[in-house]
Amino acid sequence: MKIFFANLATETNTFSPIPTGHAGFTESGYHRRDASLHPPMHGNIAQIEWRRLAQADGHAVVESVCAFAQPAGTTLRHVYEELRDAILDDVRAAMPVDVVLMKMHGAMVAYGYDDCEGDTCARIREIVGPDAVVGLELDLHCHLTEVMRVACDAIITYKEYPHVDVGERAVELYNLCLAAKQGKVRPTMAYYDCRMVSMWRTPVEPMKGFVAKMKSLEGRDGVLAVSFGHGFPWGDVAEVGGKMVVITDNDMAKAERIARELGEEIFSIRNETNPTHDTIEQAIDRALAAAPAGKPPTGKPVVFADVADNAGGGAPSDNTEILARLVARGVGGAAIGCFWDPVAVSFCAEAGAGASFDLRIGGKCGVASGQPVDLRVTVMGLADRHTQGGLSGGRAELGAAAWVRAATEDGGGIDIILNSKRSQVFHQDAFTGLGCTLADKRIVVVKSTQHFYAGFAPLAAEVRYVATSHGAIGPDFANIAFTKRTLPFWPRVADPFATNS
Repeated sequence: MKIFFANLATETNTFSPIPTGHAGFTESGYHRRDASLHPPMHGNIAQIEWRRLAQADGHAVVESVCAFAQPAGTTLRHVYEELRDAILDDVRAAMPVDVVLMKMHGAMVAYGYDDCEGDTCARIREIVGPDAVVGLELDLHCHLTEVMRVACDAIITYKEYPHVDVGERAVELYNLCLAAKQGKVRPTMAYYDCRMVSMWRTPVEPMKGFVAKMKSLEGRDGVLAVSFGHGFPWGDVAEVGGKMVVITDNDMAKAERIARELGEEIFSIRNETNPTHDTIEQAIDRALAAAPAGKPPTGKPVVFADVADNAGGGAPSDNTEILARLVARGVGGAAIGCFWDPVAVSFCAEAGAGASFDLRIGGKCGVASGQPVDLRVTVMGLADRHTQGGLSGGRAELGAAAWVRAATEDGGGIDIILNSKRSQVFHQDAFTGLGCTLADKRIVVVKSTQHFYAGFAPLAAEVRYVATSHGAIGPDFANIAFTKRTLPFWPRVADPFATNS
């Protein structure tokens, strides 16, 4: 059997000021035909698994493009078309193929293409014909479209947020598609539109139990796979929002029924799962109450998630609002990162470790960045190439980086991590890898929405999700300026199922 696989992925925030072009894909580790032979990064984890499984089973492997760009604004049309066409050329050259496995994001938008995944998979289907099996692994923050459903035999999304199960889902898709090609099963796939735009945190209840329920249904009574596509709220496309996906063995009625039942269950717990957020002042007050003497309670800081400035959702990651309030209130014993500020990093590298000078931090990319903050800092640590633990066991690049410290009135100081390669914070070594300790802090601020959780929850006395007044991915879901979704959705409408107009 011949198995073809490729990866073309980015999460598009159509409201982001940052264009996604060639550099966005190449700087994250572009590979052609050999990505699975490189160390694991978020972009190639699925391909590593597919090669391992296929070779162990004695199948021929044809590997194509691996292109993953850090989430940002709309992809340039010619960039998407060039990457897509490279994959299509490789498919044609590999024909005949038995199974195609695609790793994509599910929320990639290019100029002229609101559904890059559907477009790519439909073109692949035209080449391989009806007898090949086409499988698609997606990030759960995806826009599930009918074009994708028709083009693919099986679609499986991650189940966890943070995404600790990329490899597991790749294995699941491989096994399902191989079984389909061998005639053991006939995947039949149904969607259910939950009519919701929100975010769901799977490590905590009630979502933790819901994920366990999805898993418990799989492999029984003809149910092959169950996915919940959470949707990506900051994509202005017609299909934005959460959808259930159920795959059965040749039973569309069952797939539709289970998808509807699960979708209705998600809707019924909307108030319990709706994410809540502190203001900056509320979060600081809570942290100071927990450590009034300036020492972390039981050696554990309060962790703030700066959700609206998450590079992983397409934000610039240079918003200064929380930093400015910590400075204004003279709150020491704090650490904050990572600020995407290549200019500040270059100044720190030029000055050298131990140097003290005036540095302007952040506020560089636009309105969502806030105002720059000017501080007298001391350079505490530098790295030419800084990395952190990434998703599902991979590593995430941060580029050249600096750790600086600004003095505060209480003597505790504020430690600030600056990086030159835009990325959200995943793990503690984004800080500690430069020498910045965390257990001695009162407050640790991470620019992330949820992917930090696996790495920082063990450190934290408490996790607080903080919504700033600006930021490129603000969590006011009811008032995101959609222009293309026509069906009503919660929370903009209390009962979105009451009308279809």
